[in-house]
Amino acid sequence: MNTLIALCIAPCGTGDEYAADIAEVVRIIRKSGLANRTNSMFTEIEGEWDAVMAVVKEATAYFADRGIRTEVVLKADIRPGHTQMMTRKPAAVERLLQETGKD
Repeated sequence: MNTLIALCIAPCGTGDEYAADIAEVVRIIRKSGLANRTNSMFTEIEGEWDAVMAVVKEATAYFADRGIRTEVVLKADIRPGHTQMMTRKPAAVERLLQETGKD
């Protein structure tokens, strides 16, 4: 079952700057081999449900295993029969904007 998620994992109570910590989480996600992309607030991951959830678990454990309180925000789009949603969904919106000339 193909799944697209938007994921934010962050440590709580470790200061004001999280970039180095988040880089470690993103490194875990990227080494999974699943399609992913990171923006300023979330990392999207796409793949089969079990594989995506295994990566979420591993990435969450990065902080939790160190005894750090961890906040996880996850939004999932499970759409049977559809793949490459991470690229197709924004492309469909861009195409409509170009067709209407109202971008």
